[in-house]
Amino acid sequence: MAAVWQQVLAVDARYNAYRTPAHPQFRTQYIRRRSQLLRENAKAGYDPQLRRQYLKLRSQLLAQRYGPLSEQSSFRAHSNSIRSSRTTLDRMEDLEEEPRSQGSRGHRRSVSRGSYQLQAQMNRVAQEERAPGSLVPTPLAEASRAMAGDTTLSENYAFAGMYHIFDQHVDQAVPKVQFANDDKHLLACCSLDGTISVCQLVPTPPAVLQTLRGHNGPVSDFAWSLSNDIIVSTSLDGSMCIWNTHDGRCIRQIADPDSAQMLCCTFQPINNNLTVVGNSKHNIHGVNISTGKKVKGGSSKLTGRVLSLSFDSAGRILWAGDDRGSIFSFLFDMATGKLTKAKRLVVSEGSAITSISARSWISREARDPSLLVNACINKLLLYRYGPVALLLLCPA
Repeated sequence: MAAVWQQVLAVDARYNAYRTPAHPQFRTQYIRRRSQLLRENAKAGYDPQLRRQYLKLRSQLLAQRYGPLSEQSSFRAHSNSIRSSRTTLDRMEDLEEEPRSQGSRGHRRSVSRGSYQLQAQMNRVAQEERAPGSLVPTPLAEASRAMAGDTTLSENYAFAGMYHIFDQHVDQAVPKVQFANDDKHLLACCSLDGTISVCQLVPTPPAVLQTLRGHNGPVSDFAWSLSNDIIVSTSLDGSMCIWNTHDGRCIRQIADPDSAQMLCCTFQPINNNLTVVGNSKHNIHGVNISTGKKVKGGSSKLTGRVLSLSFDSAGRILWAGDDRGSIFSFLFDMATGKLTKAKRLVVSEGSAITSISARSWISREARDPSLLVNACINKLLLYRYGPVALLLLCPA
């Protein structure tokens, strides 16, 4: 069955260069989607004889649609199809999940020997086609080139349709990107290289306005103030910094009350003089950024390392997620900054809650306030919650 689908994909790859000649990126998307569908259908166990008839009919239809290929282009397309089909066949074998019988293991060995022959032929063709000075690192790069409709590497990675690419943090990961409040042209991103970039999208060309430097360790999170003139950030160096976004100056640096790594932060939406931070010792703390001191009664403990925080729009409920799969809700006293623990929901035991966003919708279809939750179970979850019980009711 895998061999039949391999031949189907090879036929598509041969004619792929004729599809949408003005838009080569669409050819790449087509062949990738085609490969995905073939892998899925290969697991269904259809009659191989029917698939061979399908292969014959599809070859005839493609020949009628695009015409017969010339001998030279046929050879080139055939070599490209060998490379792309070999990659697809290997992926189909890797994705097989059911235990194989003794007979099926023998079939796998025979298929592997065939793939080695394809690899050898692929290497020979790659050397023949490679021009002096061309950038083709490995035979696998040639396979990717074939799937892209035999375009050059520069054409394949031209990022057609991209507005702009910011690459100032290219050497380290970027944990968070966030637009400023009510501003679609101003954004910031933090990096594990210890800096924060404030960027503008217009006027063109887009540019980095400020690079905020001052942390001695990776920056784990940041938040915009309501007026976008202040950014608060947390770092694994155990400190929180308050920044002036206009000149990039660090106004104040505050050490974590527990001398732990700071992992997340958020502004109180009504009173931006107060922030809440979470650390690696399972604690959340309310902090007055004017004085740099912890708010009395504004601390609480979770079951794990605090990875995400979010207030509701009114600033009366605080949500916190930890690395053990739990979400906690807290009542926030607007006058004193005191936190009172309300409810706990275990989303998935041991799966980190990496992001929480609370929203209230003005809609007939979504009247209840909601939480958008990112959990390390390969899912993005949307919950609605009751304003009285403060308990997550069910996925929306």
